Amino acid sequence: MADVDSDVIHIIGGGLAGSEAAWQIAKLGVAVSIHEMRPERPTAAHQTGWLAELVCSNSFRSDDADTNAVGLLHEEMRLMDSIILRTADLHKVPAGGALAVDRDKFSSAVTESIQNHPLISVVRGEMKGLPPKKWNHVIITTGPLTSLALAEAITTLTGRGSLAFFDAIAPIVHKDSIDFSTAWFQSRYDKCIDGGDGKDYINCPMNKIQYMNFIDSLCSGEKTQFKDWEKDTPYFEGCLPIEVMAERGPLTLAFGPMKPVGLTNPNNPAVKPYAVCQLRQDNALGTLYNMVGFQTKLTYSEQKRIFRTIPGLETANFARLGGIHRNTFMNSPELLDTQLRLKVEPRLRFAGQITGCEGYVESAALGLLAARFAVGDILNNPFTPPPETTALGSLLNHVTLGADTTTFQPMNVNFGLFPPLTGRNEHGKRLKGRERKMAFSTRARRDLLAWMDSKPIRQVT
Repeated sequence: MADVDSDVIHIIGGGLAGSEAAWQIAKLGVAVSIHEMRPERPTAAHQTGWLAELVCSNSFRSDDADTNAVGLLHEEMRLMDSIILRTADLHKVPAGGALAVDRDKFSSAVTESIQNHPLISVVRGEMKGLPPKKWNHVIITTGPLTSLALAEAITTLTGRGSLAFFDAIAPIVHKDSIDFSTAWFQSRYDKCIDGGDGKDYINCPMNKIQYMNFIDSLCSGEKTQFKDWEKDTPYFEGCLPIEVMAERGPLTLAFGPMKPVGLTNPNNPAVKPYAVCQLRQDNALGTLYNMVGFQTKLTYSEQKRIFRTIPGLETANFARLGGIHRNTFMNSPELLDTQLRLKVEPRLRFAGQITGCEGYVESAALGLLAARFAVGDILNNPFTPPPETTALGSLLNHVTLGADTTTFQPMNVNFGLFPPLTGRNEHGKRLKGRERKMAFSTRARRDLLAWMDSKPIRQVT
């Protein structure tokens, strides 16, 4: 593909946001080059050179578009022909009400789609500094593991240091090494989607003594040592290592990721578990399961020792042990305009987790929007952003206008980011609970469809 810089959009970073952006740009008939440093320059967390590799989890979280904001975001992105959601749907694995995928098949399929598109070129190699000045349209989607050279260049350009936090990775267990005389299959409250059987999770029960011993082991277990440049980096509250949660109080896990509610042990139905470790299917074959909420910075040897004290996991064979990596993001509400352009150098757009959104789906969503903004610039047909009442619009608003710049932290999409509802129910009372969430979703669908009917940019078929 000819690299005519005035007609090509360059994307730096081949994660979920970069892959989504490349797909959207090409579908709109514009040439795009996606620059990914892996595998020539590996990271501390990735294991392959695939585009859109999933690192921390294989879950895209809730697929409930009626009462969950991320499920609503799924629906909106499907309507916008998201390659990330399209591929996730093709390679999903059972996960109750969540959308989880076979991570290898998912990333491999995204890579194949991107590489086979005639308007997309994939360039391998690290971007050591800011993109060349001759590149008029750039989207930086380097995400949580932005290379040091590029991070330093962005810091120099903006005059502000990048903020950072740690992301921890949960272990994965071979199913055939789990003891099912103790463990059992069940989704919480038997919840299921797509005609499932309500048995999408493996549950390992603990009594009170086992749980308290487990907490003591988590708190006293040997942890990985941080490098000097990592020591003062805070954690993101939405992805705390399990041992950090345990250190906040002995019951934190029992009321969090290890809560026993909605579960009945068929191996011992008369006894209610004090706590439960859940494992979620990680691949389409159903041979691998990841430990939900067990992201950790324990050393490998301590992970094996401590996690094998969980009933049902005494002989667990780990396909992957947990780990930890640094995540870098910008103070986007201060540095970016409403079209995700860097205020001090508008030829540069940013999207994905580097903007301070959190989550696979949110990252891809901002890649989708940044792509359409950039295409609008090239075609001299400005792209009208989606209404703030939609999941897409509320997320965009949060990272460009809606957040407090003095306290800005990574955020998942949630109904708290949406403009308030003004309506009341049929009894004249304020909407609450499930009814309130459904009202947010109903309004978002209506407004998104009306916005899409305006055809802000016509997609190439």
